[in-house]
Amino acid sequence: MRIAVDAMGGDYAPYEVVAGAVMAAREFNYEIILVGEEYTIKKELDKHRPLEGKIYTKHASEIIGMDEPPAVSIRRKKNSSINVGINLVKDKKADSFVSAGNTGAIVCSATLHLKTLEGVHRAGISVVMPTLLGSSLLIDVGANIDCKPEHLLQYGLMGDVYCRYVLGKKEVKVGILSIGEEETKGTDLIKSAHELLNKSSLHFIGNLDGKDIFSGKADVIICDGFTGNIIIKVLEGMAESMGALFKQELNRSMMSRLGALLSMAALRNLKSKVDYAEYGGAPLLGIDGICIISHGRSKAKAIKNAIKVAGEFVNHKANHHIINAIRTYNNKI
Repeated sequence: MRIAVDAMGGDYAPYEVVAGAVMAAREFNYEIILVGEEYTIKKELDKHRPLEGKIYTKHASEIIGMDEPPAVSIRRKKNSSINVGINLVKDKKADSFVSAGNTGAIVCSATLHLKTLEGVHRAGISVVMPTLLGSSLLIDVGANIDCKPEHLLQYGLMGDVYCRYVLGKKEVKVGILSIGEEETKGTDLIKSAHELLNKSSLHFIGNLDGKDIFSGKADVIICDGFTGNIIIKVLEGMAESMGALFKQELNRSMMSRLGALLSMAALRNLKSKVDYAEYGGAPLLGIDGICIISHGRSKAKAIKNAIKVAGEFVNHKANHHIINAIRTYNNKI
């Protein structure tokens, strides 16, 4: 299996990206193609023990910054690491692409060069969320902010497939995020999507309140990209603030520090459950290829785990199952 990795994407590129790629090549036995400025990549690779036959480079002379407008940058910087990496997937020279770069640019490039899967109207970014009962999948978190009811329905179908074939869930409960559990609540978009989902073959459990996100009530949580992006940004900020407040409280007394010391194992386990580095990256579901989007602040561990997610997507043939799910639904209507 060959996985292309954007060596120039993210706040800690290229050194953390290269380090994560090396870790993945050793642990998962994948072939990794590091895409970006070749001299810079090779300079970073020299810091690690050589892995001949496992890590390759593909030169890309341009970089799309995190603050650059996505659509314009994709068209102007044709030789950017994002475009070059995605075209490796398009040309079947790589099985998947991983990047911690500009999310909008990744979505634009994937949509432009790879197109969407047969029958899929819009791609959606899906994120695995920790819950009291394991994990759930939140989709969409930023790819499509101007949704139609059929887009939300397809997010449910694609999320159901991902949970079954990649996350290994046997029974998948699907819910749509609203401002209350009653089906009469929500915007016209939510109400129309609720009606479509209710008529589908999915195990649709209806509307979800915001408080249900971490309860484990649903395995797939559907929302538009605008709402989903706000959710993950709020949760990220809350986690950072809670961590800082917790440290402040620990320093207030010797008893607090002693209590923390005695609870260290539990605290470590909690951190691993909420740490995005453990989950690696967010699959862009619905494109005719495989693209995993990592957090912009990803370090080596997160990159390694994003590559692992890419490999699992390939091994479980998730796109094949998504096409079948969309076809089955369309044949019934």
